[in-house]
Amino acid sequence: MAASSDTHAQELPGYSDDKVALLRRLRRIEGQVRGISRMVEEDRYCLDILTQLSAVRAAVDKVALGVVGEHVNHCVVHAPADAREARAEELVAALGRFVGSR
Repeated sequence: MAASSDTHAQELPGYSDDKVALLRRLRRIEGQVRGISRMVEEDRYCLDILTQLSAVRAAVDKVALGVVGEHVNHCVVHAPADAREARAEELVAALGRFVGSR
């Protein structure tokens, strides 16, 4: 992972135009996770906790989909022609790790 990050370090990330919105969403997710921690501390009902965990997972997936979309539009489509295939392969590998982590 570090190698690909270093390779593209001079470029702005595809999400840079939406960085504020992305950070807002991530902070909201962070708040949801803290809320789940409080639920556990308060010995709340298991299914209520699972419901909230499902909501966090959906929110993270939505953020990930947005980052993927920005990456495709910015970093793959607009990459120099000789780099597009490598960028596409890099994306497929990253998506495999993301999906495989489930």
